[in-house]
Amino acid sequence: MKIGLFAQKVNLSTHTLRYYEKRGLIKVDRDQSGQRSYNENDLAWVQFIQRLKDTGMHLQDIQRYADLRYQGDRSLKERLEMLHKHRSFVQEQIKNWQMSLKKLDNKIEWYQAEIRNPPK
Repeated sequence: MKIGLFAQKVNLSTHTLRYYEKRGLIKVDRDQSGQRSYNENDLAWVQFIQRLKDTGMHLQDIQRYADLRYQGDRSLKERLEMLHKHRSFVQEQIKNWQMSLKKLDNKIEWYQAEIRNPPK
């Protein structure tokens, strides 16, 4: 599929996709006329990149992961280690968000109580 349709499917701009390609995060096949031709594997890969980014992985780490991915099976162990490390980071973030959510809920409850029973 062409870059415009692919960009819509992954909800990224064509500029971002070209940037990802320039950085080596994605390697896209070209058709006979030299235009980018994305496939379902590219779709799954870009969606995974987005998940890594959305969960706080730094771009340089995503870059490293992509480099390892393009090395093939010889990098499986290192990629697994990276994902374990990132998973631990995500779990810590979830824990922090849960604590923040609890504090936010407490504050909401306080405001609701104040509104129901205003001080005299």
